[in-house]
Amino acid sequence: MTNRTIHITAPDMERLRTLIADLGGGPRGGGGGGSGDDRDRPYLAVLTTELARAVVVGQDEIPPDVVTMNSRVRLRDGRRTWIMTLVFPENADPEEGCISVLAPLGAAILGCRVGQSVRFRVPGGEERSCDILNILYQPEAAGDLHL
Repeated sequence: MTNRTIHITAPDMERLRTLIADLGGGPRGGGGGGSGDDRDRPYLAVLTTELARAVVVGQDEIPPDVVTMNSRVRLRDGRRTWIMTLVFPENADPEEGCISVLAPLGAAILGCRVGQSVRFRVPGGEERSCDILNILYQPEAAGDLHL
């Protein structure tokens, strides 16, 4: 991941910080006793780093070309193009195209804009990148403020 500014809505930020703390990656969690899966622990640090540099805005202030939670996004890595929805871990279902914000790609695209390229490390350490082509659905732009 690169040093970039990302934009996150206040409700998304609050819910993500609670998620990190509950899974043991935040100031309340301390690394032990969280309810999270140990597989997620390395990705909690990545998400925490992303959130630390985020600009928090109101739901009515987020530009429609920014990836927020529950956004449906078209991505491209080289020749392959695909569509995915960025979701909280409990709603993740890769076969349905629902990718957790704790997944490397999920954390990488959160708060990014259409036209940006993002880099992320997959399990095993390989670095990959993809381009955000467009947002097919963003809850805030659609007026769906309580997802």
